[in-house]
Amino acid sequence: MTTELLAPLDLAFWHLESPDHPMHLGALAVFDAAPGAGSAADDEALVELLATRAAAVPRLRMRVRDVLLPVGGAAWSVDKDFDVRSHVRHLELPPGDFAEETARLAGELMERPLERGIPPWEMYVLTGGEGGAQAGRSFAVLVKLHHALADGMRAVAIGAGIFDQIADARAAGTRRARPAPPRSWLPGPWQVADRARDRIGELGRALGIGASVVRASRLDLRATTALVAGSSGTRRLATAVLALEDVRRVRKEHGGTVNDVLLATVAGALRRWMLERGERLPDCDPRTDPRALVPVSGRRPSRARQGAGAGGSSGSGNMFSAYLLGLPVSEPDPLSRLTAVREAMDRNKKDGPSRGPGAVALLAGQLHPLAHRLGAPLAGNAARILFDVLVTSVPLPRATLSFGGCPLREIYPMAPLARGQSLAVGLTTYGGQVHVGLVADGKALPDLDGLAKNMTAELDALLRTTSGEPATGVPTVEPAPSAGVRAEPGLAPGRAVSARAGRPARAETAAPAEAAPAAEPPVPVQLALIAEPAEPADLAR
Repeated sequence: MTTELLAPLDLAFWHLESPDHPMHLGALAVFDAAPGAGSAADDEALVELLATRAAAVPRLRMRVRDVLLPVGGAAWSVDKDFDVRSHVRHLELPPGDFAEETARLAGELMERPLERGIPPWEMYVLTGGEGGAQAGRSFAVLVKLHHALADGMRAVAIGAGIFDQIADARAAGTRRARPAPPRSWLPGPWQVADRARDRIGELGRALGIGASVVRASRLDLRATTALVAGSSGTRRLATAVLALEDVRRVRKEHGGTVNDVLLATVAGALRRWMLERGERLPDCDPRTDPRALVPVSGRRPSRARQGAGAGGSSGSGNMFSAYLLGLPVSEPDPLSRLTAVREAMDRNKKDGPSRGPGAVALLAGQLHPLAHRLGAPLAGNAARILFDVLVTSVPLPRATLSFGGCPLREIYPMAPLARGQSLAVGLTTYGGQVHVGLVADGKALPDLDGLAKNMTAELDALLRTTSGEPATGVPTVEPAPSAGVRAEPGLAPGRAVSARAGRPARAETAAPAEAAPAAEPPVPVQLALIAEPAEPADLAR
């Protein structure tokens, strides 16, 4: 793999990181263990398999190093001393419920920034957790990838290399990666004129994007206190599972997209949770509702797969913008919340992703590397005036996945927190379920599990607005009380609780997610798995 300059947006994420604000993405995958497994030898075999497959992904051998030109830039280069076992570790869970102990430990591991000077990623095999309903029958794999290494879709292309289906296809040589030429550091004379014309055009686009960002920025920061907090450096994880069929039933009844229903579910869950906490809701004015930044992938799945094995610039790095969405938490009616979300997202799609604060990612791509190196502290603090919470969806292949013959049951995405913010929401769809991963500042939101439970309650409320019965396995949950429920006493900051209210009954193996109806439009929020299939055999190429 050749040396490759970090793209401007990748460089921004690299310099935005601080000890209290690690800039890595994560995913927690839960597997059903093989019958009879559970010995130390079985655990070590899982670790060895994970290490072997991670080492086979060329991109995971790359580290970041500074370069002389361009000034302030950095480049990816092969780590000649790469040792995969320094990145892959086995941790034994203490006695207790497997789900709760896994989420707790994953939250603590997500607090730790990745080590610099070596390839910026880690993977953990989590086993044990005696005494839980799933004891001895489950294990988990936690994956951490620096945001400079990949955006959501690209992270899937890299991380999917651990699964049997992708690893086996790669070993069989189903497709060969086509290396892209590295970026030229010193262009020849014949390229100068073309690049000068390109830069003039880019400057014009940057000015337009910058103006739209300024127009959408807020000087009046009246967001709910639940979403705003100084960083404690701690992380807490909570999870929830929604039935995809129920989401689609709401979409079919009321229109819009699956993504609209999920975003409305997030908004309603936030409202219920804020009432439980006794928080004052925003005024009945859309301008005072909390803002969500909803990433929009700038690549198609085929482009996400290109260069995953070769590390070429055409397929690597971050390629996204975002939409800005006011979450209608002040609206008491679930159906009205869905209508408000659908109309706002329709306006976003009409305007395109280069309008509003979400376009700051596009703007970052126009800046000189030195600007990222010197301006990272200022840029990090600017997130607060742009949005209040990140809501991102990560695509997965539609096929059933496994690791070492053990079927994947659940997978929860985890997004980084921006400075001054206490919550990030990740969504992914697999096996007919929507898996919700909530990452929060541990001290600011010790009651995060309450928000996870309210995701199910809100989807159930939306189901009650449709004709027909809710899907089997999803209980009816009454709306949350208006106030008075506080965080559990004695829960240490940074500890994680897994909330899985309303999980459908688990089958022996996960079934493939159903294809979306033909009327489902292309992905506005990266739910490529729903709107656009991705061949699993190609994802890790």
